[in-house]
Amino acid sequence: MSKVLKEVLSANRKYVKEFDKGDLAMPPARAFAILTCMDARLDPAKYAGLSEGDAHVIRNAGGRASDDAIRSLVISYKLLGTREWFVIHHTDCGMETFTDDIMRDLLGSSLETSTVDADGWHDHGKRGGSAEGKYIDWLTISDLAESVVEDVKRIRGHPLVPGRIPVYGYIYDVKSGKLIEVPAATKAGAAKGKR
Repeated sequence: MSKVLKEVLSANRKYVKEFDKGDLAMPPARAFAILTCMDARLDPAKYAGLSEGDAHVIRNAGGRASDDAIRSLVISYKLLGTREWFVIHHTDCGMETFTDDIMRDLLGSSLETSTVDADGWHDHGKRGGSAEGKYIDWLTISDLAESVVEDVKRIRGHPLVPGRIPVYGYIYDVKSGKLIEVPAATKAGAAKGKR
């Protein structure tokens, strides 16, 4: 058993002893959802003041409005009643450090973990890569604010998303913890029609 697995199971045993959330309702109590990055430095519960059961938090690399993220948002409103959504990207995001072509080349070389330095990304594997990376849109970020606007617009324009749901756009500053509005994103995500 790995050290990490032992730590997780030990933490869970402690959590179970004090667990008192078994009666929470399935729909989020505060009726909103956040789409944000998987970066370990982000804690949406803390930066958005959430408790268990308050909101849906959908995470992926970059907090991007991928097909799967939109699938989750649609389920969130259609079956579980959320009425407002936030798209929150963040400063110092790893998705800004590579392009689709870089990722495809790294995966084509090997499936070993790559490293990065001042000269860029480097693969250290000897063989065993795959061309399958060529068929994935990695949704990398070249302009942080523009990526928020792009994702809000994609969500707002999706045919399964009703116009009554406002979609707000923010950037989380990893140095200060502050949420910084991207006004063009929030404008693009404004609700249309009755809520």
